Amino acid sequence: MRRGLYIHVPFCKQKCNYCDFSSFARQEKQIDSYLTALAREAVLYREIACQMLYVGGGTPSLLQEHQIYRLAKIIRKNFKPVSCFEESTFEANPESLTSEKIAVLRDIGFNRLSMGLQSFHDEELKLLGRVHTASQFVTAYKAARIGGFSNINVDLIAGLPKQSLEQFLESVQQLVALRPEHVSVYGLQIEEGTPFFEQGIVCDQPLMRSMLEETATVLENAGYHHYEISNFALPGYEAKHNSHYWKNGEYLGLGCAAASYRQGVRRQNTTRLNDYICCMENGKTPIVFSEKLSGKAQVGETLMLAFRQLDGVELTPEQEQLFGKEIEKHLKKGLLTRVDKKVKLSKEGLYLANEVFRSFVAPFEDV
Repeated sequence: MRRGLYIHVPFCKQKCNYCDFSSFARQEKQIDSYLTALAREAVLYREIACQMLYVGGGTPSLLQEHQIYRLAKIIRKNFKPVSCFEESTFEANPESLTSEKIAVLRDIGFNRLSMGLQSFHDEELKLLGRVHTASQFVTAYKAARIGGFSNINVDLIAGLPKQSLEQFLESVQQLVALRPEHVSVYGLQIEEGTPFFEQGIVCDQPLMRSMLEETATVLENAGYHHYEISNFALPGYEAKHNSHYWKNGEYLGLGCAAASYRQGVRRQNTTRLNDYICCMENGKTPIVFSEKLSGKAQVGETLMLAFRQLDGVELTPEQEQLFGKEIEKHLKKGLLTRVDKKVKLSKEGLYLANEVFRSFVAPFEDV
């Protein structure tokens, strides 16, 4: 049984204006207590076999060198050394990724870095609430290369307020020139509770679509494989951990707000930092949500995740039986297409994917 291990590090120097993830700014004094809590939770799942490791956030690179070593010790003691995972990713932001931390990450055995850039324009970074500049990103990226990372992902966001198509494509071209192995490009989402939502910011959807279409062309012409809705990779550098999610594989999540999916059961820990720490201090479970999908709901989730992959899916008889009408509806609307034995999102469906996905999530529509 292949399985991913995800560890959430919910600390940030500053909360971004678009972020609705479970993350906490200016709480660095809590990091050591949090690592103690993580160690206690990890013991509960000791020796569960995992092949991929992903340390995400938040901003994991906010940890100091000795704290990164401590995190690695927790992983080694309860699972295996970081260097023994097929793929081990560590998320980092430019302002907190130093040459010293890069050396520590490589010494521990991390083999993949995921860097949050979002834009090459400083005024756009400031608008987003980022605390780094484009120059700081380039410095950190080059330091990671010098430090030995040969597998780097970089994130970009399209559709920022007042952003022009030309401005966004400038960022794409500058990133292509650096030649990261993997690029993730996300359209800006305005989520309730974020500063952008409170400010009443509305995305220009047609412009955002143009940005994403042009980006796909640029990246594909540069040799990147568009293998998932938001993800592009040079051959052989597709993200193993995330691809495992899209195949509806099992994963174990540790930390505040972390989710797990094991033996058909989906669980999530509390999103409250202090509650998570207190639960682990007092020997209580941090799990606040649990459900087991079965029947049509389980089959639908498997299909929804599979359709995120641009290669599509070869339908099983059970999938055809339970969702044949929904699939036929989207084929007629041009949002899905059949290629050989597989069904996949069409070019149009790629940009209207949520309309397709709704058909595979309960409560199900009458077709």
